[in-house]
Amino acid sequence: MLTASAAPTTFVPHSDAEIVRRIEACPKLASLQSINRALSALVSSEQSLNSQIAEIIRRDPSLSARLLRMVNSVYFGLSARVNNIEEAVFFLGLRQIRELSMATPVIEELDQLQRTTSENLPWKELWNHSIGSAMLTREIIASTSLHIDDDTDYLSGLLHNVGKVVMAYAFPDELRALMTMPATDAQDFCRLEREVIGWDHGRIGAHFLTGHKVSDEIIHAVHYHHDPGRAPRHQVFAAAVQIADQLVRHTGITGGFEQVPPVEADSWLELDGWKILYGADGPESRLARASIANSLQRLPAMLQGLVG
Repeated sequence: MLTASAAPTTFVPHSDAEIVRRIEACPKLASLQSINRALSALVSSEQSLNSQIAEIIRRDPSLSARLLRMVNSVYFGLSARVNNIEEAVFFLGLRQIRELSMATPVIEELDQLQRTTSENLPWKELWNHSIGSAMLTREIIASTSLHIDDDTDYLSGLLHNVGKVVMAYAFPDELRALMTMPATDAQDFCRLEREVIGWDHGRIGAHFLTGHKVSDEIIHAVHYHHDPGRAPRHQVFAAAVQIADQLVRHTGITGGFEQVPPVEADSWLELDGWKILYGADGPESRLARASIANSLQRLPAMLQGLVG
C-alpha cells in the first residue's frame, strides 16, 4: 500500500493569475467550435442514406482510417476484411459513426498541440483512455433516468483529461516532476498537482474549455471528475465521468501519466460518483453493475486500432 507522497520542495505553486496566463497562452482547439457539423447533421437524421454519410467521411482521411480500423477489429469478428467506407458505415451503425466523428478531430488536434511540446509522453495511452472514458460515460448516463439528446455525455468523457495536455504545454517541468511521484490513487495525484502547480488537471482543463464555448455541463464534469460531490451543479455528469475513468483504469488503460496502484474490481462502488448516480445497493445499483460488467468485457476490443 502506497502512502500519500509529498511534493518536492523545489516547486512553489504558481499564483492563480500566472496559472490563468499560461493556460490562456495555449492554442485553442478549433474542433470544439465545430465538431464535424455536416456529418453530425447527417447521422442525426433518420432519412440519411449510408452513401451520403460515407461521402462525407471520405473527405476526412483520418476519420476514414479510424473507422476502417474499428470495423476490422476483433470486436466485430467479420470473416472478410472491410475496405469500403459505405460497408463500414453499415456495420458500425450511426451511433458509433457519430462518436468517431466527434473523437477524431479532437484527438487529432490535441495530438498536434502536444507536438508543440518537447515532451516524450504517453499520448497514445491518454487518447485510448479518453475515448474509452467517453464510451463508458455515455453508457453510464444511459443507465440513469437522465435523458440526453445531444453529445454532452460523450464529450464530457472525451475531454476530462484535457488539462493534462495543457499541463504539458504550459507547465512542462512540473508535469515531468509529477510523473515521477507515486500517489495512492487519482485523487491523491490531484493533491500533488495542486501542491506543485497550484491547480489540478481538472481545474486547468475546465478553465481551458471556458474559452471554447462548450457547455456548462462539460466544464463542470471536467473540473470535478475526481470529486463530483463538490460540483455546484451538473453533478450527474461529473459523477459519470468519475466512474468511467475508474472503470477504464481497471481495464489497464490508465492514461499513462500517474504512478498509482491498479484499480481493484468493484472499487467504483465506493466512489462518490456511484452514490450520486445510484445511491445505496438497490435495484438501480445492481442493474448498473450488470451493465458495466458487460461494457468492461467489450471495451478493449472496441478500442483496438482506434488510436494510431
